[in-house]
Amino acid sequence: MTGQPTALISGANRGIGAAVARRLAQDGWALSLGMRDPVLPDFADPDRTHLFAYDATAKSEAAWVAETMARFGRIDAIVANAGIMIPKSVIEAEDDELDTMLAVNVKAPRRLVKAAFEPLAESGRGRVIILASLSGKRVKSEKSGLYAMTKFAAVALAHGIRQAGYHRGIRATAVCPSFVATDMARALTDRDEASLTDPSELADVIAMLIGLSNTASVAEFAVNCQLEEQY
Repeated sequence: MTGQPTALISGANRGIGAAVARRLAQDGWALSLGMRDPVLPDFADPDRTHLFAYDATAKSEAAWVAETMARFGRIDAIVANAGIMIPKSVIEAEDDELDTMLAVNVKAPRRLVKAAFEPLAESGRGRVIILASLSGKRVKSEKSGLYAMTKFAAVALAHGIRQAGYHRGIRATAVCPSFVATDMARALTDRDEASLTDPSELADVIAMLIGLSNTASVAEFAVNCQLEEQY
């Protein structure tokens, strides 16, 4: 394979996705950024950055992968970061609300990895990061119940990818943060901004995980900004 290692990052406009893109750009990666509103970030090198108008409900993952392969000729990592949260209990929510979250939080990243599976395997050390949540490990509150259902599934998706690709050099990790200083978290908590995990710290974690060798597989990585009994 020739050229620089290439990462696809969904939800790259802001928050964790933008922080990961910035960190990987600093590390010398070529980037294919899935964005609702494609705009070249100020830190990005145009020669090493591809933009794709990405809507996780549009089922455009195969087209995104094809464009990336045409531009860079390889895919070495996927960071599936795009996600949504509807703060409702499992009782008050309607089926269409659950379907919407499943579409974005579970089905879209599965399609993306499926579309890129052969290029990831060709690299011999393909890496997949599924941005799950600590809500994928425990149900902390009534209003997080519906979201947790989808994030438990996202954690299972990461494990399923790891099982499917392990013998072809693909490693997958479910990264499970609690409150991160993003627009989503700010709408859900009244915690002081300084007490939330900074997106750049998540980016550092993700850069570390995708940089590990094939003999250092990490299935799950939990990050918490507050004290809990287990996490």
